[in-house]
Amino acid sequence: MPTARAPFVPPGSGWPEDPANPGTPVAHGPADVIELAAEAPGLGELCARQSVCRACDRLVEWREKVAVQRRRAFADEEYWGRPIAGWGDPEPRVLIVGLAPAAHGGNRTGRIFTGDRSGDWLFASLHRVGLAARPTSVHAGDGQRLIGARMAATVRCAPPDNKPTPVERTTCLPWLAREVEMVAPSVRCIVCLGGFAWQGVWPALRQAGYGLPRPRPKFGHAVEVELAAPPSASHPDPVLLLGCYHPSQQNTFTGRVTEEMLDAVFVRARDHH
Repeated sequence: MPTARAPFVPPGSGWPEDPANPGTPVAHGPADVIELAAEAPGLGELCARQSVCRACDRLVEWREKVAVQRRRAFADEEYWGRPIAGWGDPEPRVLIVGLAPAAHGGNRTGRIFTGDRSGDWLFASLHRVGLAARPTSVHAGDGQRLIGARMAATVRCAPPDNKPTPVERTTCLPWLAREVEMVAPSVRCIVCLGGFAWQGVWPALRQAGYGLPRPRPKFGHAVEVELAAPPSASHPDPVLLLGCYHPSQQNTFTGRVTEEMLDAVFVRARDHH
C-alpha cells in the first residue's frame, strides 16, 4: 500500500477487507443515512455503505485530520480514515457493541476494536473463550476472524476526545439499527462494552423489533437483561443483554477490569442458549 499521507483510503483500492467499491452510495447527511440503511439489500452492502459515510462534518474532519497528521509511532503507516463497518460472523450468536473506533486504533487499521490497548484485551479474551481465531487483532487482513460472534459500534467514526455528540449518535443510529435487525435471526446474546454503548444500543434494539423492559435497567458489569426476541428471530427464547466494563487503559490499569472479569462475561455470552 502507498504511504502518502492521504486523508482516507479510497473505496475499492485494495485495502484488505474493504467492504466498499467506487460505486458504493455515500450518505452526506442524516436523511441519507436513514434511506441508505433502510434500502441496503444485504449485510455486505450495508457494511459497504457504513464504511463510506460522510454524514457528520465534525467526525469526517477529525478522522481525516488524524489520518494525515498521524501518531509518531505510526507515521509510516497508511491510515484507513473512514468509518468502521460492522465485522465478524454474518450469522452470529453473540453481538458485541462498543461506542466508537479509536483515532489511532480502528481509524488506522480499518477494523473495529483493532490496533489499540482496549482491542488487545478484548481479542485476547475472545480467543481464550473460543470466540476469536487468534489472540491478537493487528490490522484488517491479518487472518483474524470471529467465531459465532460479530462486532458493531454505536458511532462508526473516531470522535474527538472519544466523545461523539448526541446528534452524531442519533445520525449514526440507523446504521446500527439496521445491522442489529439483519443479524437478529441468529443472535442469542448481546454484549455492551461500556455505559455509552449500553445507552446507544437501546434505540437500535427497539427499532429492530426487540421487546424491551421498562424502565431501562442501569448499566453495570455483568448486568443481565432478558429481551423479548424480535419477530425475525429464528427462535422464540429471550435474548440476553449483558453489560461489560470497557477494557480501556484506565479500567485495566486500575484493576476495574481484569482478564477474569472479561472472560466470565464472554463465557456467559457464549454459553447462553
